[in-house]
Amino acid sequence: MTASIFDGQFLQCTLGNPIHFEPHSWMTGSGLRISHVANGVLEILPHDSETSIIISSGIHGDETAPIELVDRIASDIILGKLIPKVRLLLIIAHPSAIHAHTRFIEENLNRLFSGLNEETNEERALANLYQHCVEAFFSPAPLTAQRWHFDLHSAIRDSAHYMFGVVPANTHPCDVRPLVQFLDQAGMDAVLLSRTPSSTFSWFSCEKFGAIGATLEMGRVAPLYKNNMDEFEPLRLALVEMVTGDNAYELSTKQPVLKSYKVTRTINKYSDDFRLTFPDDAANFTAFKSGELLAEEGDKEYFAVDGGEAVVFPNSRVANGQRACLLVQSFDFDWSQPLYVNIDADPGPHHLS
Repeated sequence: MTASIFDGQFLQCTLGNPIHFEPHSWMTGSGLRISHVANGVLEILPHDSETSIIISSGIHGDETAPIELVDRIASDIILGKLIPKVRLLLIIAHPSAIHAHTRFIEENLNRLFSGLNEETNEERALANLYQHCVEAFFSPAPLTAQRWHFDLHSAIRDSAHYMFGVVPANTHPCDVRPLVQFLDQAGMDAVLLSRTPSSTFSWFSCEKFGAIGATLEMGRVAPLYKNNMDEFEPLRLALVEMVTGDNAYELSTKQPVLKSYKVTRTINKYSDDFRLTFPDDAANFTAFKSGELLAEEGDKEYFAVDGGEAVVFPNSRVANGQRACLLVQSFDFDWSQPLYVNIDADPGPHHLS
């Protein structure tokens, strides 16, 4: 039987991956306009909201818990179980990689969101498509409207924090305390505040459209429908509350309890001589004492700085020129003051980018 979007089968329609996709829209009895604008891309528009929220998944095809979560939200909306009060864009990306249960086919899709790509492979074509969809979605809303982007992922390794958010550094003066508060309410264990721009999907929305956004890491990779989705129920409920509740997101006076980190350095790999001094499967947030050797490349050595550092996303097998790991330290901040994620500077109450 052919999957039907009208039956709430968003994921199955996406995995069908039709060669010739025909966009189409319809109105629901509750007054929502739902548009299937591209394969894996669903736009939901209420009558009068200006707040715009993107929830994306599948940027890496083997990270399936986010895919199942987005599919659940889409199905509940299509079937009338949820009625969003905000403009909403849901994305299940990269059906080919989902079918193959692999991170990507030729190139890491989450490194391609810095502008128009020459379409030499499937990932580059998809990055162009999703950038276009984001622009078309965000652009109609007034500049003063709230914009959010949650890009959902799963880690390929163990982690001292099972669920955590990574907030990209960008040039917009955006107080990220509402995002930190959301992550805390969603049951995330930690938040990591970046230091340098990157070409990730969440960074694209933050940098190009002033969105409040983050990459959310949800547990570990698993085959499709083999995830324990109960682990991610607090996140799903928090997302549902955000899209179905009042448009304004009120900041609490109570400081969140989740652990916060700042990125101290990014170590990039530039040649095949690069090596990490610890196993590639080391858990995220593995800690190293000051002075410990972390990596080598030719004559260059990387040692943990004063105060020690923890490693996140270590991978010595990345392509030359790409990030081999992030190094982070614990970070405390004053909740009564704004929190800006600055470029080439520590996060803090002043926008320095």
